[in-house]
Formats: sequence, structure tokens, C-alpha cells
Amino acid sequence: MDALKVDGWWQRAACLLLAPRCLICRERGFNGADLCASCTERLPWNRTSCLRCGIPLAADGECGACLGQHSTLTQTRAVFVYGFPLDRLVPRFKFHRDLAAGRLMSGLMAQSLGSAPRPNAIVPVPLHPHRMRQRGYDQALELARPLATVLGLPLRQELLQRVRPTAPQSELDAGQRQRNVARAFAVPSHARPPDHVALVDDVMTTGATLHAAARALLDAGAERVDAWVCARVP
Repeated sequence: MDALKVDGWWQRAACLLLAPRCLICRERGFNGADLCASCTERLPWNRTSCLRCGIPLAADGECGACLGQHSTLTQTRAVFVYGFPLDRLVPRFKFHRDLAAGRLMSGLMAQSLGSAPRPNAIVPVPLHPHRMRQRGYDQALELARPLATVLGLPLRQELLQRVRPTAPQSELDAGQRQRNVARAFAVPSHARPPDHVALVDDVMTTGATLHAAARALLDAGAERVDAWVCARVP
């Protein structure tokens, strides 16, 4: 009996020590995730949005800016509105090597994107090789890899290259962002993208980067390009 009591104590202690902790507030994780019940309840799901640009709307449809305007993106699925707790997770993942935050974000994306129109392949928006060497990892690839596994979709990171170094988009206004990423992406000459591609990235602000990447894929033979992003800045 004493041995059973001791074994039970160790099992309970191990559960407490090994239980996931919320990446935001360090409280105990909820449902086996690295997010507590309180932070989970506060997730800003983007439940109704513009079908073209993903900006939050009162009902699904197209926003005024997208109506009657040609877009390189057929559909944008932005899983969250950029706000708490995403505004804590994204910088840690993107700039501070917190890959656990990226795994959490990718898992949350998978919960929503299973209902999206199914592409032939997932393509992460690539970093330029110089930026990749500085950062040590590509945040879009870290989101796309587990997402492709969960959804059972091919991951085709070789289909798109960033061929021109660009300034950080966060430092520029909307017009400067478009000029900054113009012709920044290319599909290798030996590659041909499938008909339907989903581009994966962490945050969409003006959409300039995603549109430039989509244009390169369309010019190389893709017929439809969608955007799948974790969060949309309203």
C-alpha cells in the first residue's frame, strides 16, 4: 500500500511538472496546449471577414476596397485578428527564436484551415537568404511545415524564392511596401507550380508581400493562389 501511495505521489508530481504551461502567462495549459483557459477564451478568432483580403467584417463577403478590384489572391483566410494574445506570440516567434510559439500558432491555424478550399500544395513565403542567415529560421516555413502535416497537404517550399533583399515591411507605409517587394519573388526556371497554391505567412498587414509572391506564382503557371495567414491587422 505504501508503495502504491508513493507511486501515486510521483505520478501526480510528474503530471504537474510536465503539464504544458501557457506561453503568455505561465498558468497551466488548457486541453494539453501551451495556452491557458483564460488566454484561450480571449483568442481573437477572425470569424467573418473579406473573402479577398481577410480584413474583419460584420459578415463574410468583400470589403469596399476589394469590390471591383482585381486581386492576385483568390481568397484570404486570416485565422485571427491581430490582437491579444497573438500580439504577444508573434513577436516572440518572429524575432526572438521562440519556436514553441510558432508551433502553437500553427496548431491553432490548423483548427480553422481544415475547412478552407483544399489547395494542391502549401508554399511558405520565403525569407531572403541574407535575412535567413541572420534569423536562423524562416518563420513562414515553421508555420507551414506542421500545418501541411496536420492537413495532409504537400509542402513545396522550393517553388518560391526571394531573389531580392528588401527592407523590413514594418518600417514602411502602404505605398512603400508595394514598391519594396515588387519583383522580390521568383519561381525557379525548372519548377512549375500546381494549379492551386496556398501561400502561408504569419501576419498580413497591407498584403503587399503576399500579392507580390502570388504574382510570381501566377506568372509561372499557377491558376489560383490563396493566402493562409495566422493573423490579419485590421
